[in-house]
Amino acid sequence: MVEVGGEQSIEAVSAAPFGSASILLISWAYIRMLGGTGLKKSSQLALLNANYMASRLSGHYTLRYKNANGRVAHELMIDLAEFEKSAGLKVADFAKRLQDYGFHPPTCSWPTSTCMLIEPTESETLEEINRFCEAMIKVREEVEDIVTGKQPKDNNVLKNAPHPQSVVISDNWDR
Repeated sequence: MVEVGGEQSIEAVSAAPFGSASILLISWAYIRMLGGTGLKKSSQLALLNANYMASRLSGHYTLRYKNANGRVAHELMIDLAEFEKSAGLKVADFAKRLQDYGFHPPTCSWPTSTCMLIEPTESETLEEINRFCEAMIKVREEVEDIVTGKQPKDNNVLKNAPHPQSVVISDNWDR
């Protein structure tokens, strides 16, 4: 045991002081079910998926943390910092807009505050990966309309996202 606490400490907010031991069981069971061959194949697929997405998105977004060959690991990080100055957009604006395309946003602002961390797993289909990439490319086109002044910085589809059905079908579109 590691001694924790002291006069200034607080107790664990939830679960155990060092996290939840049950999460380890899930990982262990997944690895056991896959076996050595399955684990290797799933790792290869995760790498392939991430690098495919990096290739598709590289002309549209700045990618961070690539190796000398331009490859990423099992995840890719797109840097959105340039759009704060040019379009008044933050990572959360991109995340909200992805909801309009039917996607739960990837990890935002971690480990870098201006980035979106995309982790396609081995279980994603090529169709779903392509659908996500197309959405990201379309969002980038929408950003360009803001950058070039075709759309205002303070009232556009990214700043006002997500768009619930009541807004989308309204006779009064002000976004």
